[in-house]
Amino acid sequence: MTTFRKSAVAVLLACASAALLAAPAPWFTWRSKADSKQVCHQTPLGPGWEKVNGPYRDSHCMKLLIAK
Repeated sequence: MTTFRKSAVAVLLACASAALLAAPAPWFTWRSKADSKQVCHQTPLGPGWEKVNGPYRDSHCMKLLIAK
């Protein structure tokens, strides 16, 4: 095997193993500072929102994510 092939195989294996370890982003409950409306979202919605609960595993904010 040539050096180029060995390097290509090593890069391919590294990328594949990194993909196996990836996990989806957690969900959180956010409350509007203006009208107290609550939504479930993965990322902050802006300065008018505050994080209430989380993290959750699902997009309905029903299944709590157990911290390891």
